[in-house]
Amino acid sequence: MFRRIIKKTIRFTLILSVVGVILLLTPQSLAQAYAQPRMKTVDSAPSLPVAIVFGAGLTRSGNASAVLRDRIRAAADLYFAGKVEKLLMSGDNSDIYYNEPSAMREYALSLGVPEADIVLDFAGRRTYDTCYRARAIFGVTDAILVTQAYHLPRALLTCNLLGVTATGVPAYESRYWRGALEFWTIREYPATAAAFWDLFFARPEPILGEPEPIFYQELQYRKQGE
Repeated sequence: MFRRIIKKTIRFTLILSVVGVILLLTPQSLAQAYAQPRMKTVDSAPSLPVAIVFGAGLTRSGNASAVLRDRIRAAADLYFAGKVEKLLMSGDNSDIYYNEPSAMREYALSLGVPEADIVLDFAGRRTYDTCYRARAIFGVTDAILVTQAYHLPRALLTCNLLGVTATGVPAYESRYWRGALEFWTIREYPATAAAFWDLFFARPEPILGEPEPIFYQELQYRKQGE
């Protein structure tokens, strides 16, 4: 009797493990397949109105992290190459002691990007929120997404399904702390599974507010031409 219970328990555990692996691997594989034809370099990227830069944490002193600086440098290269007109910098500002967008702006300014061409989104707490707000608040319909290659598949899938037709440009990858890229790559599996849940089932609404279209006249012109 006891052996039978043990066998059933082991069998049930194995089945759950297999199902769990499938649930983690499938969304990531689909996201990567979806993103592959949409990933470009700075040189091959199309000319679009906006580059969306995703937040990636701050240092203890409140400055942009190494990962975030790499994203901003890639976005600045797009700007100086004439590929985009504006940089939409989206990050977390959930309290007064943590302000990703402002730190992103300061670093972009140090690279020579004009302040007039930097737009800040202070409620981009996660990828879903950034993409949702880019369309709903800032009126972005076409954009280049700038983030590291491990994050681009989820970002591209999310933005495109939320109404922002997006192309992705992988950010540079400096020498981060040992094992960091491996950790972030593995983290994408549950994060992408959660993204699928949000996109196809939960459909949560992030923090919103009054619309602040980046290109009001251009948007009006596009609507008239449709």
